[in-house]
Amino acid sequence: GRLVESGGGLVQPGGSLTLSCAASGLTFSRFVMMWYRQAAGKEREFVAGIPDVGGSPQLVDSVKGRFTISRDNAKNTVYLEMDNLKPEDTAIYYCHAQHRGTLTIHYWGQGTQVTVSL
Repeated sequence: GRLVESGGGLVQPGGSLTLSCAASGLTFSRFVMMWYRQAAGKEREFVAGIPDVGGSPQLVDSVKGRFTISRDNAKNTVYLEMDNLKPEDTAIYYCHAQHRGTLTIHYWGQGTQVTVSL
């Protein structure tokens, strides 16, 4: 399987970006999709996740009310819509696919840089 993120960039505080993660070589509908981020000098952290079927999306508290995760199984793509961005959101954002039945089957994307600055 392969994951390719896009949509990162430089944005001013209060601005918006939408990240996309296109999956290939895997049965997308059988994977829980997640976004993680890693700021310089910090550990990688979970940001948002969306189940393969049913269930509710999960968001880390620091982004609730500002970020929205969604998926389009027909396009094998997961999105992260980010609004009211803050400087502390600056990080490399990674897409992660976790097979719902087998924990050892998972994939990471290469990451996309998001920089929030004046």
